[in-house]
Amino acid sequence: MKPQRVATQSSLLFVMAIALMGETRLAFAQGSKTKKSAAAPAVIVASVVERSIKTGHRSVGTVMPIRRTTVGSAVDGRVLKHNVNQGDPVTQGQVLAQLRTESLQIQLRAAQAETRLRKQELAELQNGSRPEEIAEARARFSAAEVVRSNATAKHKRALALFAKNAINQVDLDDARERFDAAHQAYLAAQGMLKRIEAGPRSEQIAQAQARLELQEARTDEIEDRIAKYTITAPFSGFISKEHTEVGAWISQGDAIVEVIQLDVVEVHAYVPAKHAVQLQSGVSVRLEFPELKNQLFEGHVTRVVPTANLQTRTFPVNIRVPNRLLADGRPLLMAGMLAQMELPTGTRARMPLVPKDALVLNGTSRSVFVVDLPKTTRSNPKSLSGGTGIVRAVPVRLGISDDSLIQVEGDLRADQLVVIRGNERLKDGQKILFTRDTASASAASPE
Repeated sequence: MKPQRVATQSSLLFVMAIALMGETRLAFAQGSKTKKSAAAPAVIVASVVERSIKTGHRSVGTVMPIRRTTVGSAVDGRVLKHNVNQGDPVTQGQVLAQLRTESLQIQLRAAQAETRLRKQELAELQNGSRPEEIAEARARFSAAEVVRSNATAKHKRALALFAKNAINQVDLDDARERFDAAHQAYLAAQGMLKRIEAGPRSEQIAQAQARLELQEARTDEIEDRIAKYTITAPFSGFISKEHTEVGAWISQGDAIVEVIQLDVVEVHAYVPAKHAVQLQSGVSVRLEFPELKNQLFEGHVTRVVPTANLQTRTFPVNIRVPNRLLADGRPLLMAGMLAQMELPTGTRARMPLVPKDALVLNGTSRSVFVVDLPKTTRSNPKSLSGGTGIVRAVPVRLGISDDSLIQVEGDLRADQLVVIRGNERLKDGQKILFTRDTASASAASPE
């Protein structure tokens, strides 16, 4: 019984040792986790600045495409293909629809064959006479020269015999006739040899060149007509309307589709005259959209139309805003959306401004994280390039946009430090390690 009791005690000791090791590991892991969670995150901060700027006037507007066009047909024809649907994205030059072109294709092939014929005719003239043709002409000339020499000799003998009354006048006339014929054949062979050796005349080449150019113009005309049967997108954008379908007959000038460009949009707003006269082209405007509560947009005034709506006595103001594309290619800002904006048209006043990166957007609430410094460094925060502090969430109301800064209303004062990098996961009352953003400080300093 004694050996069994010893074995039991050993087993108990082994189990206790395993349990103790597990507790040690758990305590170590918990201690590491607590230490890690207690580590202060590193952030970048910038100063709140105070500047004399114009106060804002709240207004609303409507998102409009930067370009809108109705793509029509330049010719009559039947729709063979319709390649796009409403809402589809398109790129510049993309084929939207194709009309039937069978008869024109037949005409084009005939015109292209005629063009090839004219090219070969011109090439034949430009290349000049072939060596074989020149050799043949020289041979004919040599033969004519031999025939003429023989006829000349016979004519001389006939003259001598006629002087001796050995032949009559008829025989002499026959000899002279053969001599004249041989001489003319000699002259003809000589002229042909010179013409073949000289090659085609420049006038003939110019005529052939003109015939070729005329045929090429006819071919281009048919190709241009065929191109008009292919309807393409004039610019990159989206299909907003369809006006036809496959099989439909299209007359010249009929609409095919409507294309809108949304990579940049224009917000059209209508403001009273007292605010319109304060606006200038190029001034920054902050925009918000009810459907996009966690995003801010910035645009620039492109024009103030100097003609009022006589019923409302308001003036059109166009604000251009860069758009953003979603992962599936759809635009974030769509035509017809309502825009809320703050126009810098009020009186000038000194107001606090913060970098736009300091804003924390959460639905309809806006806030910034202010860094509360220890008492030892609170007296001169401008001299700090870095250190530690406690962040405090301060709700703010947004005002007008001023380049990289934005005017805010809240519990803020000039020279306070606000977090501009790393503020996405901060919590109220959290300890942080901060570094000052010198670039933002220098850019925000001038009035």
